[in-house]
Amino acid sequence: MRRVRSGSADLPPRPADEPALLDRFGRTAVDLRVSLTERCNLRCTYCMPAEGLPVIPSDALMTADEIDRLVGLSAARLGVRKVRFTGGEPLLRADLVDIVRRCAAHDVELSLTTNAIGLANRAQALADAGLRRVNVSLDTVDPDVFAEVTRRPFLDRVLEGIAAAADAGLGVKVNAVLLRGVNDHLAADLLAWCLERGHELRFIEQMPLDPGHAWDGATMVTATETRALLGERFVLTPDEAPRDGAPAERYRVSTHDGEPLGTVGVIASITESFCADCTRTRLTAEGHVRSCLFSDDEVDLLGPLRAGADDDTLLDTWRRAMWAKPRDHGDDVDGIVHPSRGMSAIGG
Repeated sequence: MRRVRSGSADLPPRPADEPALLDRFGRTAVDLRVSLTERCNLRCTYCMPAEGLPVIPSDALMTADEIDRLVGLSAARLGVRKVRFTGGEPLLRADLVDIVRRCAAHDVELSLTTNAIGLANRAQALADAGLRRVNVSLDTVDPDVFAEVTRRPFLDRVLEGIAAAADAGLGVKVNAVLLRGVNDHLAADLLAWCLERGHELRFIEQMPLDPGHAWDGATMVTATETRALLGERFVLTPDEAPRDGAPAERYRVSTHDGEPLGTVGVIASITESFCADCTRTRLTAEGHVRSCLFSDDEVDLLGPLRAGADDDTLLDTWRRAMWAKPRDHGDDVDGIVHPSRGMSAIGG
């Protein structure tokens, strides 16, 4: 089960003079993911049960002021350079544009992970506020398959949101999860759709982050299989540019006649671990530091903040939490931890 710690005596010692978010394995976090809500208006089969998840009381969530303070501290004193707002679905926050505007003042690169439902009406305001990119979760452009995966007939709204984001000058990346026997046969179609519009597609291996714990590695569509599916229509050539901590292995895409078409990414979260190069730190919507997506350890920042803790105390707590970051997939030994909380509750 989830373990929320105070971030003090039970954590191992760390170098007292190290200002950055360093962990015991030499990794430094410069990429902050901030969850804004656990709520979502889709019910993707690999992410949430059909009935949804228990709602976190609104007074337990970070306010815009609290998010602004923690993002500002991370940028000014912890070396964070990138911030991505996640959920749940962050567009469900009525104050999202205000949050983006405040955080843009801290000189960090801002992006948003979203299902794009409702984005059509807010894309320009978000771009004007300082947002630079959206990462849209979209597993297929087939309306029937979309409804099967998400349990909602909202594909048109998603596509309208993507188009509006591009029109507003936002960079667009598309994140897709392949499900065996459901949408894996449509992988090349989705890539073709993205290439035609200039959006970079990244295929992500299904991870054990479903609250029902139904994930089975034996049925997961692996990165190797994904590349083979795409290779039936396209030629993939590894991109030689350094990943610089990015989770996706990028490939240049061309036709079999050699015509260049664009790029695609494959995120092999399970079978080709990139944990050794991880540069991420996370805040849940309740203001808990989560050093690893797969770990059940969380360290409370919001409680001390609301109790009047000064900046140095908050920063020390955050640094200690990251010093305890596990080596790989939620643990310091081989194997994969299945977190008790699902992705929508953690924030990607």
